[in-house]
Amino acid sequence: MAFRKALKRTAVVGGGAVAAAFGLSQLIEYRKTQARLAHVAAEAELKVPFADELPTRQAQLAALRNTEEFDVLVVGGGATGAGCALDAVTRNLKTALVERNDFSSGTSSRSTKLIHGGVRYLQKAIMQLDYEQYMMVKEALHERANLLEIAPHLSAPLPIMLPVYKWWQLPYYWAGIKMYDLVAGIQCLKSSYVLSKTKALELFPMLKKDKLVGAIVYYDGQHNDARMNLAIALTAARYGAVVANYTEVVHLLKTKDQQTGAEKVCGARCRDVITGQEFDVKAKCVINATGPFTDALRKMDNQKTQNICQPSAGVHIVIPGYYSPDNMGLLDPATSDGRVIFFLPWEKMTIAGTTDTPTNVTAHPIPGEDDINFILREVRNYLSPDVEVRRGDVLAAWSGIRPLVTDPSSKDTQSICRNHIVSISDSGLVTIAGGKWTTYRSMAEETLDAAVKALGLSAESCKTVGLMLEGAKGWTPTLYIRLVQDYGLENEVAQHLASTYGGKAFDVAKMAQVTGQRWPIVGKRLVSEFPYIEGEVLYAIKEYACTAIDVIARRTRLGFLNVQAADEALPRIVQIMGKELDWSQERMTAELEAAKKFLYHEMGYRSRSEQLTKTSEINLDYQEVIRYKKRFHKFDKESKGFITTVDVQQVLESINVHIDENSLHEILNEVDLNKNGQVEIDEFLQVCRSHLKMVCIKSVQLLYLALDALLEVR
Repeated sequence: MAFRKALKRTAVVGGGAVAAAFGLSQLIEYRKTQARLAHVAAEAELKVPFADELPTRQAQLAALRNTEEFDVLVVGGGATGAGCALDAVTRNLKTALVERNDFSSGTSSRSTKLIHGGVRYLQKAIMQLDYEQYMMVKEALHERANLLEIAPHLSAPLPIMLPVYKWWQLPYYWAGIKMYDLVAGIQCLKSSYVLSKTKALELFPMLKKDKLVGAIVYYDGQHNDARMNLAIALTAARYGAVVANYTEVVHLLKTKDQQTGAEKVCGARCRDVITGQEFDVKAKCVINATGPFTDALRKMDNQKTQNICQPSAGVHIVIPGYYSPDNMGLLDPATSDGRVIFFLPWEKMTIAGTTDTPTNVTAHPIPGEDDINFILREVRNYLSPDVEVRRGDVLAAWSGIRPLVTDPSSKDTQSICRNHIVSISDSGLVTIAGGKWTTYRSMAEETLDAAVKALGLSAESCKTVGLMLEGAKGWTPTLYIRLVQDYGLENEVAQHLASTYGGKAFDVAKMAQVTGQRWPIVGKRLVSEFPYIEGEVLYAIKEYACTAIDVIARRTRLGFLNVQAADEALPRIVQIMGKELDWSQERMTAELEAAKKFLYHEMGYRSRSEQLTKTSEINLDYQEVIRYKKRFHKFDKESKGFITTVDVQQVLESINVHIDENSLHEILNEVDLNKNGQVEIDEFLQVCRSHLKMVCIKSVQLLYLALDALLEVR
């Protein structure tokens, strides 16, 4: 009953007398104007010490060492930690943030890339008349609107289709989605709508047609999560926060209260992970925002404290963009085991996920083959049989650890908290745990409010609502045109720079190298298929990138989009960083190996490689391997790492060997073990091995002709 009353209040109060007086459209414009005025007023009060140039990482470390005492020290550089740092520094608190790896290196870069209120949480709220779940959704929808406003270059609304295969589900799902719009109120991105079967297939032609009744389309937000996290951290640095990645907390510093004799946290002993140097950072308040590692820091404070984090692994896969329309996602609300699967276009590829399984806390989560195959099976269930969903089409895969928590102050300590918790230990350690990406800002606000009150900090009110993030100023939807006109960048590259760096894209363009070609004038690509350019590697260093992994995983998203392409780009990335950062040859070799290991284990390259060769081993001696690799590179003249029918046709024609196109496709299909339309080196060696053992398959016999011709090529 309370839930129904609350719902009614929301519908009425959301507009109120003002809505009656002005009408809904006038109200929306009025509130937008008020928000803009509030934002302008807030910015006028804030000083931006580093508006032009960010301090270097070395300067930030020096500030950590030399500052007598900070008001706030945030531990953890994910979305929540960076949000706390930004909230604190804009309240005029002397703020520091340390992260033992890179900003967004954990869960915050491994999300579903959605900014959402949570349709499934609203369903539970309605079904269970749960007011807490309802308020959680309402808060998230408010934060969704704010995030889309403060970082328009990194985020945008995305329509998501919910296919319906039973008539009775149509009104049921429609009512739920309409309630989602209602709860969002004036912050609804766009009204949901119902589609007929014909229209649904027109917008999403890959859908399974059989028994399809229709579909419902609703709107949520989508963003580049790692870049968004970085933007929050860089914005905090602009406003004067001292932020340092690759700086870990060794142990907490404590002092005794002279009156009570109780120990109080007063800072942390930190270590520069890159140099190994240790130093103390004093602070009136220490905030634990370490996500899945929450309990590790809590135990530094008190070894006897009980664990509150219950980690859950979520695996995502990336498959080619042709699996989904350019601007339409898909939600499967009823998978075989009850989990929700999203199927979303992102960065011209398609993301599918996520799983939800208990896991151990680790800094290097690995996507499992079982999880990858589970997602592929579910995808096959709602895509047309004409669309062959192939294991070999998985271009990258990753696992993120969601830090579900139990409330330590709750009577039932075993129950999972649906939202987030803020707790303060007896010694004053402030912990923020749980929650989700979308609500990072409100979580940070709540954390700082609690810290200010409990620890007696002298602080101003929160100013982060409407506060524009790094790159948002100066961005317009047509900014990329100026990049093309002013710098001579390719259209695709210019669009990428504008959507990644916003108004800072011009700074990146200035660092782009001349190509020496008629067009584009500047902007050498790292790999031909993706719009990432070499100048971004140099700019990444200004954004505190310290390793090659930082560049392929978080400054660019190449490692998350295609592990093979990232692997190909690595030597050049390491070369550029080595020259700029004065790395030794040993350091460059170590960086290359570390990045390859990251791709192999954490980005799904291992699973991909094992899938290629699981049917049989490649038993060739060293000389044979060298010989056939040379032959492979005769085909692969552009060093793509794979060959296609076009490559083979060109070589065969050059030596006057002619095979009709259908036969050639048949040949390569037999060789293409992972069925991704390309023949990689491992597959090529498999065929060579089979050729030596005289395996007689009709299509392979045709292949022998191609191989025999190839072996004569000099």
